[in-house]
Amino acid sequence: MIMTAIRRYCLGVHALVAFIGNSVSYLMPVLAFVVAFEVFSRYILDSPTIWAYDTSLFIFGYIAALGGAYAQQQRAHINVDILYNKVSARTKSIFNLFSFALAMFFMVIVCKMSIGKFEEALEFNYRRQSEWAPHMHHYWLMMAIASVLLILQLSSDWIDSLHQAITGKPLLPEAPAEQEEAAQ
Repeated sequence: MIMTAIRRYCLGVHALVAFIGNSVSYLMPVLAFVVAFEVFSRYILDSPTIWAYDTSLFIFGYIAALGGAYAQQQRAHINVDILYNKVSARTKSIFNLFSFALAMFFMVIVCKMSIGKFEEALEFNYRRQSEWAPHMHHYWLMMAIASVLLILQLSSDWIDSLHQAITGKPLLPEAPAEQEEAAQ
């Protein structure tokens, strides 16, 4: 019964992260359009916009931050493979327990700081220092959400690694990147 609840938690986190990661990917064409529009306005129309640079920065920040949990889920982050690939699956899971715990600790700090910056941005009406001067509070709220999302994904991965360290078997089906590595 407890294992079923743990599996459901992990699968729910995976579904949420996959949904958000896939949804955020739709911002890439928007980012490309904003940059292309600015280039067109600046060099063809000789009338640069005041909003395109800030907008492209925000969109890129959203893509990178909200896509981080999805990258973790897909095991797309950089890994030091010198020792990692030469050990057993159980030893890998022990390495993962330490690295995921460290990453969660760091992300808790990022989340706490982002919430503080969000409150500060609302209280003092922080704006980006540019000609357009857009509000900054939405960016800090997004950073808090992105860090919580990554904490959830890391906690799911940590639970899976703990299960594998104890039983020698993964709790959840392998991520696509892990399936490709195992096939090679």
